[in-house]
Amino acid sequence: MAKAMKRMGIQQQDLDAKEVIIRLADKELVFSDPQVAKVNMMGQETFQIIGTPEERSLSTEPEISEEDIQTVVDQAGVDKEKALETIKKHKGDIAAAILELTEE
Repeated sequence: MAKAMKRMGIQQQDLDAKEVIIRLADKELVFSDPQVAKVNMMGQETFQIIGTPEERSLSTEPEISEEDIQTVVDQAGVDKEKALETIKKHKGDIAAAILELTEE
């Protein structure tokens, strides 16, 4: 098989991949410990992935740390619930959250 591929100008190289992630518009496909081969056919490189993907949904909410919440609580003088709600409203922008809360 290898000789036939070489005669046709096809070169294959196995890669020692630990994880492959394919990001789609609404989710990710994650291959853990996949078999990955790089195939070069007449200058055109393609990759073959063998494995079972795990689907992960993409979250549009930013990660909000306790430190961020506490900063807004201290600066704006509000409770944690109000601080968290306002940070989420501003998509994680704590400066905008503080400005809104102090202008009220």
